[in-house]
Amino acid sequence: MDAPRERPDAPTFAEPRAPFDASSDAAAVVSGQGVVLGWTRAAQELLGLAPSEIVGTSAARLLAVPGDPVRVAGVAERCRAGMGWSGQIPVRHRDGHRIDVDLRVSASFRIGADECFLISARGPRRHWEVGQSVLDGFLTRSPVGMAVMDTELRYVWINDTLERFGGVPREQRLGRRLSELLPGLQADTIEGLMRKVLETGVPVTDYEYVGWSWADPHRRHAYSTSFFPLVDADDSINGVCYMVSDVTERWNARQLLSLVNEAGTRIGTTLDVLWTAQELADFAVPRFADFVVVDLLEPVLSNEGHGAWLTDAGPAPAKPVMRRAGMSSVREGCPEAVARIGERVDFVPPPHGAHLLLDGDPILIPVLDPSDELWVTEQPERAASMREFGLHSLISVPMRARNTALGLTTFVRSLNPVSFQPDDVLVAQELVARAALCVDNARRYTREHTAAVTLQRSLLPHALSGGTALEVASSYLPADPTGGVGGDWFDVIPLSGARVGLVVGDVVGHGITAAATMGRLRTAVQTLADMEMPPDELLAHLDDLVLRLSEERPEDAPADAARRGTTGFLGATCLYAVYDPVTRRCALARAGHPPPVVVAPDGQVSFPELPPGPPLGLGGMAFEVGEIELAEDSLLGLYTDGLVAAADRDMEHGMTRLGDLLSRRDLDLDTLCSTAVRELVPAPQPDDIALLLARTHALGTDNVVSWDVPVDPAAVADVRARATRQTQAWGFGELAMTTELIVSELVTNAIRYAEPPIRLRLLRDSRLTCEVADASSTAPRLRHARSMDEGGRGLFLVAQLAHRWGARYTAGGKIIWAEQEIP
Repeated sequence: MDAPRERPDAPTFAEPRAPFDASSDAAAVVSGQGVVLGWTRAAQELLGLAPSEIVGTSAARLLAVPGDPVRVAGVAERCRAGMGWSGQIPVRHRDGHRIDVDLRVSASFRIGADECFLISARGPRRHWEVGQSVLDGFLTRSPVGMAVMDTELRYVWINDTLERFGGVPREQRLGRRLSELLPGLQADTIEGLMRKVLETGVPVTDYEYVGWSWADPHRRHAYSTSFFPLVDADDSINGVCYMVSDVTERWNARQLLSLVNEAGTRIGTTLDVLWTAQELADFAVPRFADFVVVDLLEPVLSNEGHGAWLTDAGPAPAKPVMRRAGMSSVREGCPEAVARIGERVDFVPPPHGAHLLLDGDPILIPVLDPSDELWVTEQPERAASMREFGLHSLISVPMRARNTALGLTTFVRSLNPVSFQPDDVLVAQELVARAALCVDNARRYTREHTAAVTLQRSLLPHALSGGTALEVASSYLPADPTGGVGGDWFDVIPLSGARVGLVVGDVVGHGITAAATMGRLRTAVQTLADMEMPPDELLAHLDDLVLRLSEERPEDAPADAARRGTTGFLGATCLYAVYDPVTRRCALARAGHPPPVVVAPDGQVSFPELPPGPPLGLGGMAFEVGEIELAEDSLLGLYTDGLVAAADRDMEHGMTRLGDLLSRRDLDLDTLCSTAVRELVPAPQPDDIALLLARTHALGTDNVVSWDVPVDPAAVADVRARATRQTQAWGFGELAMTTELIVSELVTNAIRYAEPPIRLRLLRDSRLTCEVADASSTAPRLRHARSMDEGGRGLFLVAQLAHRWGARYTAGGKIIWAEQEIP
């Protein structure tokens, strides 16, 4: 039966079959004598013969050509050798028509005593035939734009999709070039790529570009284009074909993702509220908008109270009071703005109120109408700006972070003719959310940093005085706000006998904890210094205090906080010095602190090699005292490591520079101190910096007199008289009587209870000091005598007459001293 004739324009298909799938082949089993022993259904379908018609008959009747005994014998010989055979031969259908089949003959095998062969055949495949009308319809209506250009790059053919993409009718394109029709589509670049394809024959695939077209002149589109040559039978190139797809959505998604990712690195680079707001505005222009303003609530900028509105704190005021924190425009100077940076604003797009900031969603106004009654009545200045500068589309996004309202960011387009779309709102939200978190971080940090700085400054000395022994000056430079408040401190402590204590220290860490710890250590040093402790003992007691502070753990801290080092305090360094203007000697001890700098009167700079001591807080290690003698008018400098390490991160070089700066003699002490800090640290540093300078003076012999006291009660009257005469000679007649009584009581107690040698010394300094030294280490004790007691009132009387009194221990015993204010 003849196969049905197909319509010329309709495609026909062969049944799908894998190249090596023989499961559906026609098969037959043939004996060695050529008799058909088996016949499959597929063989029946191929040749139209039922098994009853063919089984038992000769297979030769199936051939459509005369028999070839020699060829058949050769095939049989090959199959008996186990290799099989395949080839194409014509066979005859039952109705007589000829069929060319691919024939396979298996290696011979036996069924019982008979030799057999398995023969399989596969009929011819019918190929896909596509009519011209089908092909034309496919190319014309394809969702991919297609065009054929000749060797001069003129349009020869385009399909409907490309005509729709460009917005130029087909008849206007044919015979003309792309650059003549669509200059907004990077025509020169595209034509350059097509020339390259014509010259090299190498296709260009997936070239993406952005441009405008007449089909949508108010919106940029992104296209992906591929170019390939058209080759004749003789391999000559006679044109180029290109295919183009609109990938605007994919392009926009990729660009917006890139925009958001870049915003994460460009917004919030500092912990400054205003800077962060300006970063948001600068980043969005012109990437996303033509004009951007960032308005923050006044509490956010002032850091008063909590610093902002809580979104669940109840009703908001009708008009939010904000200040312009940042703005940017494609026009120089932001002429569109009706408020400048720092000015108060109350702008919320009408008809919205303050609740927009608390719980409102972003506002999208695709088309701004400056004649709208709400804008004209509520925002007349902004309506005028919209009209003057062509502001035509707006998005306003509330700035909120951590349940806190911070302000409002508004994006506006003017020069960009494309209005904001709903997808743009998501981008604006993402940009503002990132900025809001950074603003809130900066606000919180600024508030905490301000509190820490206030605490720190309240704990540092407000006025320093070295008496007549020292001229002092100090300079303190806070850390860069990003580094946090440190724990540097310094102090000048008046001591008995006209001596002065100098201290400088540095607490490890930053923040309020470091500042508070610094205050505790400074108070401890003052207390220990008032107890007349020598430098090494003072540092030992301070070390014990630091150990106790390190062991303290807040109630809500984790149980293993101390083990993990998260208690907030780990240690400190300190240098303590005591200068005696009578002997001009200075005793110093240090705990992990840099050595002092000494500038001699002749300008010679040195860094005394003091015994090194461990930092405070390690415990179990001793401190040692070193002594140096300072010529009158020497300069002694105590500093924290940030001063010398900040120069170029090399401490030795920084110390050398410090010495060179302090060796100048043409500046007063205050100017010298501030100049040295400014020269060494010209830019903000991550650590606090402290410098304490002291210029030494000597207490000459005309201000100090002393007498040896015999261990005899009768000697009291003589030394008492000498002290009275010396007081009058110094011009302190008003103090003669009280001096006489103080000397009498102190000398009498020394003769009665102490051990010789005993010595009386008077010093004229900022105060008049009386000192009685003896060889006993027994501390005096102030008692309150009863009315009937005959003694026990001596030290009580001294305490009433003197401004202050006390005792200090020396290598040979102790000294009892009493000071009087000079009228």
